[in-house]
Amino acid sequence: MANSSDSGKNLLIICKPDITAAIEDWIDYLGSERRLAERTLEAYERDVRQFLRFMTSYEGEPVSLRHLESLKPRDFRGFLATRRKDGAQTRTLARGLAGIRSFLSFLEERGQVNAAGAGAVRTPRLPRSLPKPIPVEEARAIVSNDLAFEDTPWVESRNAAVFTLLYGCGLRISEALSLTPATAPKVGDKSLRIRGKGNKERLVPVLPVVTKAIEAYKEQCPYDLSANSPLFRGVRGGPLNARLIQLAMQKIRSAFGLPDTATPHALRHSFATHLLSEGGDLRSIQELLGHASLSSTQIYTEVNSGQLLDAYDKTHPRR
Repeated sequence: MANSSDSGKNLLIICKPDITAAIEDWIDYLGSERRLAERTLEAYERDVRQFLRFMTSYEGEPVSLRHLESLKPRDFRGFLATRRKDGAQTRTLARGLAGIRSFLSFLEERGQVNAAGAGAVRTPRLPRSLPKPIPVEEARAIVSNDLAFEDTPWVESRNAAVFTLLYGCGLRISEALSLTPATAPKVGDKSLRIRGKGNKERLVPVLPVVTKAIEAYKEQCPYDLSANSPLFRGVRGGPLNARLIQLAMQKIRSAFGLPDTATPHALRHSFATHLLSEGGDLRSIQELLGHASLSSTQIYTEVNSGQLLDAYDKTHPRR
């Protein structure tokens, strides 16, 4: 857990009790009010702890609120430079700075510090990484339920149903695995209400092929699928682990000669990219994916443009 006693003991070494108490309050706030994932909470606390350790070394004594009040942009730049020297990558540095800013903003709202120094530091520029969708024909084959990579037929149907939700509805794998028989789309349903990141709800259209895949799995599943139990099960009857779906995709990837980027999440990328290439509206795709910002969705326009240019280079008569 992010606020474990071990973490508390470590914090006492590098900061005064007022900081320790403030961090506990901040983590509680992020978990209960902002509903951040446990891994995010752990990463944020770890980043702040590293910064406090740096400041302790710099100040020559455990850090207190007094030290945080007097922070200047050069302090944050020095921390980032030290982390970079230790081998931290740009993405790690950017997340670390985001966590520190979040903590200081939390303290500023409580009237305890001024967070202006952190805000004046430029976030390390992240390398732009474009989503890598799976080609249409391969995506169709993955969700077809005509594959035979598993020894047990119902497991193959289960995998096909999960993959169909990812590609047919643009779900994240965690969203698909959170479904119950009561919340999953049924034959005749036109839409699915899903709760995604940040506990935000969205409505996504459901194709008949999606409900057909789910019904095929339910008919073959050997376990009792009561209304509020997990829809997708492991071979022993417990909730399906996402790792098993990743391993299933690994087998498919090997058989089809697909690159390592062909992951379950790539089916969600494929959903967006293929919709866009067929004339889908960017704002509508944003809503379907559950992106809070349109800028997160706009990256798919670059993917689509890249594919068009690649096709042009390969097929133009004057190439």
